[in-house]
Formats: sequence, structure tokens, C-alpha cells
Amino acid sequence: MDDITAICQLKYRYLRALDTKQWDDFESCFQPDATGDYNGLVFEDRAALVTYMRENLGEGMLTLHQAHHPEIAVDGDVATGRWYLQDKVIVEAFKFMLEGAAFYEDRYVRTGDGWRIAHTGYQRTYEMTYDLSDLPGVKISGPGVHTHV
Repeated sequence: MDDITAICQLKYRYLRALDTKQWDDFESCFQPDATGDYNGLVFEDRAALVTYMRENLGEGMLTLHQAHHPEIAVDGDVATGRWYLQDKVIVEAFKFMLEGAAFYEDRYVRTGDGWRIAHTGYQRTYEMTYDLSDLPGVKISGPGVHTHV
């Protein structure tokens, strides 16, 4: 697998693990000293970042993170990546939904176990929030809910 493909696979695993709340898989995407800056929400290491996500995007929160249009540059054992993010967060208990977009700016390092994230973060291009009670007839089904008639 070439480096750019491997880095794409890493980013896709990060997104899938985040949305499916597979926290061990999510954690494995990062170097231990990885940092993060999500539009001003700053993390100094992997432990703080993963703990925050586990505690704040857990049960009762439906999330969708899609990153596309990667711009990746590899220089030996380091790389940078820019990705266009579209995301959605739904919290039915609070009748809340957020939609937004941003540009991720990532740094990667090659390790003995493959590429890992050394830094991730994004700057928002927009964010919209909704009160779900303003959307008559809205129905929300989460993971494992049978939706076929």
C-alpha cells in the first residue's frame, strides 16, 4: 500500500471509530504525544483528546463525520494532510442538531505500526444548529434500531 493510501485509510478509521464509538480503535490512530485543536478546543496529548471524545460524544449522541478531498504531502516519515469535513451531531434528549463544515489540518508520522496522527484539528467554515422540536414529524433512529416496515 502506498503512503497516501495508508494515510487515507488511517483518517477513515479515525472517522469510523469516532462515529461508532470504538474508543480503542480511535485511540490507536494517534501517537501518544499527539495534539489536537478543534476550532479552539485544544488537547495536549492523545489521552486528553480520547477521554474528551469518550465523555462528550458517548451514549445518546449520534454523530456523522465525513472527510473528503484529501490533499496529502509525504516527506519521508512525516506527512501533512488537509481534508474537507462535513459533520452532524444529533442529541435527541435535548432536541438538538448541529451541522457544519470545516477544513482539517493534520500531521502524520510513520511508525513501526504504520502511519499515526501526530496532530489533528480543524477550522470551521460554518456551523448551524437546530431545535428539533421546530421540525414537525422528525423521527430519529440510532444504531441497532430496526427501521424497515
